[in-house]
Amino acid sequence: MTMAATKSVTKGKILLVDDDPGLLRLLSIRLRAEDYEVEAVDSAENALAVLNRFRPDLVITDLRMDKMDGIGLLKELQRRMPGLRVLIITAHGTIPDAVTATQSGAFGFLTKPIDKDELIETVERAMELSGASDVGEDWAAEIITRNQALKEILAQAKMVAATEARVLINGESGTGKELLARAIHKASERRDKPFVAINCSAMAEELLESELFGHIKGAFTGATRDHKGLFQAAAGGTLLLDEIGDMPMRLQVKLLRVLQENQVRPVGSTDAVQVDVRVISATHRDLQEMMRAGDFREDLYYRLNVVNVVLPTLDERREDIPLLVSHFLQQIAKDGQSERKVYAPEAVEMLVEAEWPGNVRQLYNIVRQNVALSRSPVISAELVASSLGEHGGKLPSFSEARDEFTRNYLSQILQITSGNVSQAARLAKRNRTDFYKLLARHDLNPDSFKTR
Repeated sequence: MTMAATKSVTKGKILLVDDDPGLLRLLSIRLRAEDYEVEAVDSAENALAVLNRFRPDLVITDLRMDKMDGIGLLKELQRRMPGLRVLIITAHGTIPDAVTATQSGAFGFLTKPIDKDELIETVERAMELSGASDVGEDWAAEIITRNQALKEILAQAKMVAATEARVLINGESGTGKELLARAIHKASERRDKPFVAINCSAMAEELLESELFGHIKGAFTGATRDHKGLFQAAAGGTLLLDEIGDMPMRLQVKLLRVLQENQVRPVGSTDAVQVDVRVISATHRDLQEMMRAGDFREDLYYRLNVVNVVLPTLDERREDIPLLVSHFLQQIAKDGQSERKVYAPEAVEMLVEAEWPGNVRQLYNIVRQNVALSRSPVISAELVASSLGEHGGKLPSFSEARDEFTRNYLSQILQITSGNVSQAARLAKRNRTDFYKLLARHDLNPDSFKTR
């Protein structure tokens, strides 16, 4: 990438608020030089006036201002844009100022005269934990992300939505498979028709059959009236078959026939009903492995898997955690479940570093629990640590991750060469002496890789 191309992309949007024109000009110059888009205003009132137009990722405001001060602005910003990070500028850096700012939910504070390096470092840290979202059009508005891999998946999903192709969504539990299916429906020509979802693992075989395909009165004990079923209920729209890997084999055969003929035969009926439904399926299981084991029909798999989408885990998109947290806090407050709250910066860092086996669903449950249990408007790191328990893992540093990669790479080469160092060094394109040093640094003994 050229320098010109790099400069064309900003790191984020910053709103500066200070009644000192000299300081406003100085901070604007410094931040724009670091590729931030800056809007500078001289009062809290003007800051609130430009809020909807500018939509900042970060606000830097002076504490002492006429009419509304920095703390008053902070509280109003929390009401209007929960999760927005705010830095407070203090003239003297007194302890009471700092305590008031942090207790009110400020990300941090800067003291005058403002040191350039401290300013940039603090801003960068605030941006990493900001609640700014790159969500674009309404069709995918429920999918909160700035992760490049997920953005590419959304671009692919939008293209597929314009067709009638069936989609198979793979992903661990809690990664948002139903959200993606809904987004595809909203981007399709079927958007004005029903979207219906059913979990194939959540009910007994006979009940699942009736729910999907319908039944007629008297088809079985308790069938006191005709029931259309979800294929007919979703007429003209989209049907999501969630956890399709758990569908019993007998129903797989019946589903295959529906997909082939575009007709459904209710339980107990001899008449078929024409259906026009787009089928999207989702699963956390490895369907190819299930096919090999004889637990999933190969012909059904290829009917369902016209386009395959694999959703990343939350651990693979950690940069989205602050965005999701901000979204959940806003959602919880909007639903009236609790007063509006924010996380302390250390608490957000802890969430970013944690392990998330339950993915986005688990994160939402943690946020909801933290909001319910926090007695303060600012959710503390201690409360987060308590709620995470054994999952409060540590994100490896760059050096740790690099060392782990190097150790695994060296081990793989030694396994390939059965411990022959000269051959391994040639494969790694390193001289033999340097290769021995690498092995020693990572505590690897070539003899342990030699075949007996």
